[in-house]
Amino acid sequence: MTTAYWCVLVAGLLPYVATLTAKLGAPYDNRDPRAWLAKLTGWRSRANAAQHNGFEAFPLFAVAVIIGHLAGADQGLIDVLALGFIAARLVYFAAYVAGIPTLRSLMWFAGLSCVLGLFVAAA
Repeated sequence: MTTAYWCVLVAGLLPYVATLTAKLGAPYDNRDPRAWLAKLTGWRSRANAAQHNGFEAFPLFAVAVIIGHLAGADQGLIDVLALGFIAARLVYFAAYVAGIPTLRSLMWFAGLSCVLGLFVAAA
């Protein structure tokens, strides 16, 4: 399995890290978790929002990696762009939870740029 494929697995799991961050250490209600999460405030609310964005960003990234492989794009470039996406998403998550919106937005754009780069590499 390539590095980029491992990155797809990591990217698929990152939203769960965000939701665990929101839930851990708080009096969690598992009977109605979505309603409970909707009532969160502060950094826990931002961690939950990062979870949602992670699930939104994942499909396009996964498809871009697969298309890059199928199109025979340079494997080194695919791996670097996939690792760049993961790095951007990790900083994005940290910035989101910390309440640093400018850095968060820059990292969102960096991650999207990696995805677009994967498509360009496959072209």
